[in-house]
Amino acid sequence: MTEHQFLPKTSYTFLESGSVAAQSPSNIALVKYWGKYGEQLPKNASVSFTLSQCRTETTLSFERKQSEGFEFEVYLEGKKEDAFKPKIQKFFERIERYVPFLTAYSFTIETKNTFPHSSGIASSASGMSALALCLVAIEQLLSSEEMTTQHGTEKASFLARLGSGSASRSLQGPLVVWGKHSRIEGSSDLVGTPYPYAVHSNFQSYHDTILLVDTGEKQVSSTVGHNLMHEHPFATLRFAQANEHLEQLITVFETGDRAQFITIVEGEALSLHAMMMTSNPYFVLMKPNTLEIINRIWKFRKETGSSVCFTLDAGANVHVLYPSEEKEGVSKFIRKELAPFCKDGAFIDDTVGTGASLL
Repeated sequence: MTEHQFLPKTSYTFLESGSVAAQSPSNIALVKYWGKYGEQLPKNASVSFTLSQCRTETTLSFERKQSEGFEFEVYLEGKKEDAFKPKIQKFFERIERYVPFLTAYSFTIETKNTFPHSSGIASSASGMSALALCLVAIEQLLSSEEMTTQHGTEKASFLARLGSGSASRSLQGPLVVWGKHSRIEGSSDLVGTPYPYAVHSNFQSYHDTILLVDTGEKQVSSTVGHNLMHEHPFATLRFAQANEHLEQLITVFETGDRAQFITIVEGEALSLHAMMMTSNPYFVLMKPNTLEIINRIWKFRKETGSSVCFTLDAGANVHVLYPSEEKEGVSKFIRKELAPFCKDGAFIDDTVGTGASLL
């Protein structure tokens, strides 16, 4: 797979105006991508569960214009949001050669999330993947040649990656790999690809309850966090560790070994935070309540034999992962013992999903 296959191969018939809409979910990485090179390429491969309820819904309206350059407005929850414009401007600059109609139209981007923005849930992943899917839909409207469903999905993932690396994993589900890995056939640095091997029934129906410890702006942006890896003294070892964990998960997914799954997933979460705590400058992204939640999960698992575990993104919120057959018991545990450590007792119940779609 090369970048060239995502260049337009046909001429466009320009419409005067139109509108498309798409939804795309967030995802939660089991093996974390942290560190990149080149143009949004990962230093290590990653794999994630695609979520279903935590998603972004985006409507992209377009109107023909004669002026040069990019022209767009962004609305979040119906409110004009100029703070998003620099990121989208950079995104458009990166993808223009792959969707050259960008400068032919004035765009209105109307977006809304089903979860708090910038709170440690990957809103950039869902947001950029929804926008990318809209752009591919517009290209299909303008193009003189029909695009296959597979190529359209791959192109949306390719474009989304150029806005947010983890967004490449949100287009499909339930398990998606991003990053070239020698043991995973078809894996690529350019796009997210569905996990291609056998998955035991133990992992085919999972829940993710997201405990909202902190619903404010993230302490450090993902871009800053990734850049800290460039001079990090432990970066090379970390990249090797992540790729080794992903290789181990191939066996775990095949055999259904939940104990090893827990060891890998929780270790990945703590490794990510350890890298931030040992960077220069350093950041402590967990809150006291994050640590209390983690300790209570460990205690509950030891006392009950449950397969519940946690993972973290680059923030204070805790993703509680557990199989569907444990939903009743784990839900009671979350409401009674974990919710009091969330801001206003807030948490989001989610399940593993299948990816993005047009609306």
